Amino acid sequence: MIRENQKTLNKIQVILDLSMVVIALVLAYWLRFLNYEGDHLEFESYIPTLALLVPLHFFLYYFLGLYEARRRKSLSFEVGKIIQANFLSTMILFTLLYIIKEIHYSRQVLIYFVILTSIFTVAERVTLRAILNNIREKGYNKKHVLIVGTGRLARRLANALKENRYLGYEIIGIVDETTSVGKKLAGVTVIGGISDLENIIIESKIDEIFITISTKDYVIFRNIIKICEKSGVRTQIVPDYARFIPAKPQIDEVDGIPLINIRHVPLDNFLKALAKRFFDIAVSFVGLVICLPVFLIIIIGIKVDSPGSVIFSQERVGLNKKNFMMYKFRTMRVQTIEESDKEWTTKEDNRKTRLGNVLRKTSLDELPQLWNVLKGDMSLVGPRPERPFFVEQFKEKIPRYMIKHHVRPGITGWAQVNGWRGDTSIRKRIECDIYYIENWTFMFDLKILVVTVFKGFANENAY
Repeated sequence: MIRENQKTLNKIQVILDLSMVVIALVLAYWLRFLNYEGDHLEFESYIPTLALLVPLHFFLYYFLGLYEARRRKSLSFEVGKIIQANFLSTMILFTLLYIIKEIHYSRQVLIYFVILTSIFTVAERVTLRAILNNIREKGYNKKHVLIVGTGRLARRLANALKENRYLGYEIIGIVDETTSVGKKLAGVTVIGGISDLENIIIESKIDEIFITISTKDYVIFRNIIKICEKSGVRTQIVPDYARFIPAKPQIDEVDGIPLINIRHVPLDNFLKALAKRFFDIAVSFVGLVICLPVFLIIIIGIKVDSPGSVIFSQERVGLNKKNFMMYKFRTMRVQTIEESDKEWTTKEDNRKTRLGNVLRKTSLDELPQLWNVLKGDMSLVGPRPERPFFVEQFKEKIPRYMIKHHVRPGITGWAQVNGWRGDTSIRKRIECDIYYIENWTFMFDLKILVVTVFKGFANENAY
C-alpha cells in the first residue's frame, strides 16, 4: 500500500512538474516581449523547444532522485536538486542551439525560463507538501494502525512511522504478551496482549497491523495472522532479519521461490557496467595522451631526485578479490617487499623522497593508474584498493569490509573526496565505499570526478 500510494503521488508529481515547465516558458516569453515592438520570433517558434525541454526535465528529475521516496530528505535537498536539474537542462539547450547555429532565439527568454521553472517547481512542491500535511492533520486518509511486539524492530518502526507522518499512519498502540499494559515504547503505549488483539481491532477500528515479533514463535505468529484475516484488517510483516537487508534490497525469484539479495549493486547490471567501462577506457586513453608531457617531467625529476626505478608497482586486491599490480610513480626510497607491503605510510614518514612528498601531496603519483584503468584492473571512480596484507587484517576487524570488492577499485572515490584517505578511519572509509556501491549512478561518478579535480587531489590527509 505504501508503494502504491507513492506511485500515485509520483504520477501527480510528474504531471505538475512538467506543467511548470510549459507555464514557465510561456511566462518567460510574455515577460520578455510584453510591449516589445522590435523584430522577434513569434511564440510558435519556441513551442518545438518543449519537445526537448519536457522529456529532458523528466529525465533529469528522475536521474537526480526527485521521484524517489525521500522520507527523511529535507526540503532543502529537494530544492537543491530542482535548481541543479533546471540549470543542467538550460545548459544543454544553450549547447544545442550553439551547435545548430540558431541565433534567433532570445537568450533572455531562456534565462527567464530557468529562473521561473525553478521558482514554480519549488513552489508547487512546497504547496503539495502543505496540502498533504493539511489533509493528514484534519484526519482525512489516516490509517489507524497497531504494532504487535515490543522488541528492537517495534521501536524502530514506531519511530519511523512518527517521523514520516506524510504516510498517514496513526499508531493507536502496541500489543504484546510479555510487556505490561500501560508501559510506553518509543512514546507509544502498550494497550494489551495478544489475547486481547481481536477486541482491540474491533473497538479501536484498526485499519492495519504491523507484526514485528520473530517468526521463530511460529504458533503465536500464525495465530496473530489468523485473527487479522478474520477481522479483515491489512497485515504487514516486518521480518526479524531486516537488519541484514540494505535500504534498497533486490528481490528476485527462481521458479516462484522469492530471493532477497542483501546487497544491491547497480553495477551488477550488464549495461550499466558496460557503460561505465566504455567511459573508463575513453577517459583513461585521453588522459594518458594529455598527461604525457607531465609524465616526462616527473620521470626526469624522480631520476634526478633519488636512485631507483621510476614506476613503483605493488600488489593490490581488486574486483572479486582478485589481486593485480597497481602502478604509481615512485615516491619513496627503494625498499624491500616487506617494507612496502606491510608498513603504513604516515605523515612524517622518513622513507619519502623530496619530490615524492610533493607528488603525494598533489596526488600526481597516482597518474600511472590510468594505465590500470585502461587495462581493466581499475576504474576512474571506485573504492581505493588495498594491499593483501591489510585486507586480511581489516576483513576480521571492520564489518562489511570485503563488500568493497564487489566493484572495480578506483583512482578516486566517494571516501577520498570526503577526506577519508591516508591514515584516517577505515570504518568511515568503508561506510562511504558501501554508500557508493549501493547508490552508483553515472552522474554520481561525474560528481566525484569533478569534486576530485577541485579539492580531491590536494588533501591534507594525502601523505
